[in-house]
Amino acid sequence: MGKLKKLYGTELLEKLSLIFGPSGCEDNVAKAILETCEGAYDERVFDNMGSVILKISKRKEPKNGAKAPKKLMFSSHMDEVGFMVSHITDDGYLKPLFLSGADTRVWKGRNIVVGDEKGTIKGYMGTKPIHFIKKEDRTKAAPADEMYIDIGAKSKEEAEKYVAVGSYGTWDSDFYRFGKDGRMLKGKALDDRLGCAIMCDLAREIYKMKDTLTFDIYFAFTRKEELGLSGARCAAYKIAPDYAMIFETTAVADIDGVPEHRKVAIQGEGGALSIADRATIYDKEFTDFIKKCAAEKNIPIQYKKYVSGGNDAGGIHKTRTGIKCAALSAPSRYIHTASNVVRESDFINMYETALETVKRLTEGGIA
Repeated sequence: MGKLKKLYGTELLEKLSLIFGPSGCEDNVAKAILETCEGAYDERVFDNMGSVILKISKRKEPKNGAKAPKKLMFSSHMDEVGFMVSHITDDGYLKPLFLSGADTRVWKGRNIVVGDEKGTIKGYMGTKPIHFIKKEDRTKAAPADEMYIDIGAKSKEEAEKYVAVGSYGTWDSDFYRFGKDGRMLKGKALDDRLGCAIMCDLAREIYKMKDTLTFDIYFAFTRKEELGLSGARCAAYKIAPDYAMIFETTAVADIDGVPEHRKVAIQGEGGALSIADRATIYDKEFTDFIKKCAAEKNIPIQYKKYVSGGNDAGGIHKTRTGIKCAALSAPSRYIHTASNVVRESDFINMYETALETVKRLTEGGIA
């Protein structure tokens, strides 16, 4: 893997998006992040989960009376939705065990890759062809136990030359721009390589202004979010911050037939601040402060309008004695599929919002 230090913004997002990294197999993503952030942190902090935790230390004391954090944690997860190989048939087919929020409708008929950090092989996710499905079952999604992976092997022995039970898998999908002026970005794993790309750029920019910092900043690139938030929970316990800002993508639901009140956010109107979701009620003071920071700089920002889903904040906010959390998400179409779609301007505005928040906290804290 080549050096990534010159990559920023969308170029970096594309690089991270294309890396193979299902839950439990994030090592190559972690390696790319460390290469990208080389020279942009003071210390690497280790935990037993293997998350990448980078620290930029404060250089000065806050002004008297400033209500600033002692430790601020940024968090994004490195893993993507995927599966493990649970069985290899005598005919050389692989059986998948889905690791996260799997919708079998979006896996059927897709190109996939299977393997581990050392290498992967291409394959195809199949089910019975329509000719062998009863007429009354043709409109139903294929159950997971009827799906299989074809890697072109003729036997179990041949398949085992390339993969093993316990090998990982995910989609084989391109990254590209489309729409007017290429404003839309499509790729796999934007949930949550988008957040990881923002944090890489933040680390490099904040390190340039490190002499102004009045609090420690941690960048936690976490593992296994899609399997129960385990990486973030352990990272938060290790860091023990008093504030945490989580970057994510959120299912936008701006499709035909969805009532207006259930549309989560609007693409092109900036990152979406969460008030509450199914795992967390977010700290109002911190969330309002972030909104104010963006608004006063005319950076587009919006509230997430519909309570749904969850993210690493669900594990972070109840760690130790409690952590004040805010979440900023990119409105994303087709989340948990091979083709996540986001608006580039939302990605940029999320970065600018976070950077402005750090500057305001350094200048005077949360007023």
